[in-house]
Order: sequence, then structure tokens, then C-alpha cells
Amino acid sequence: MKKLSKENVIEILKTIKDPEIFIDIWTMGLIYDLNVEKDKVKILMTYTTPFCPWGPQLNQEIIETLKEKLGIKNVDIELTFDPPYQMPADLRASLGI
Repeated sequence: MKKLSKENVIEILKTIKDPEIFIDIWTMGLIYDLNVEKDKVKILMTYTTPFCPWGPQLNQEIIETLKEKLGIKNVDIELTFDPPYQMPADLRASLGI
């Protein structure tokens, strides 16, 4: 099990793929803020749309993966749609959109 640090949490988040686009949630810019304290991780994130059918599944995967890989006991995910999601410009360019 790895040491709990912001860098290690980001490394794990980069392994979790959006179920529709198949790009990791970190690269997609779905994570707006990330705080790591002792044995707690707090994530402020969004979905590509407020009505994303994969949202609950994505949250569960984040929680389970962080607990499994880093031994975190408390993962708190807060959703926001302010500002609305916009794909990062460099990712749009690399996808040709």
C-alpha cells in the first residue's frame, strides 16, 4: 500500500476512466479540487453533464479504488456543476475537437 499523499491520490485518479469517453477523470478535468488530510480525502468534482447516467458508478469506483490502493478510510466526494464542465483545451486539441 502506498503512502497517502496528494500526488499518490492523483496517480490513482489517473487510472479511473470515464465510462463513456474512456479517458481518465484527472486528464478530463472532472476533478476541480483535492484535499488530503491524515486518512481523509475530499474531492470536489463534476460530471460531463448534470444528468450523467454513470455518475453514481464513477463515484463508487473512485471511493473503492482509493480505499483499496491507499487504505483510505474516509473519501468524501462533493459534486458541483458551477462552473459547468468544459473539456480542457489541450484535451480537445488532442482529440481533434
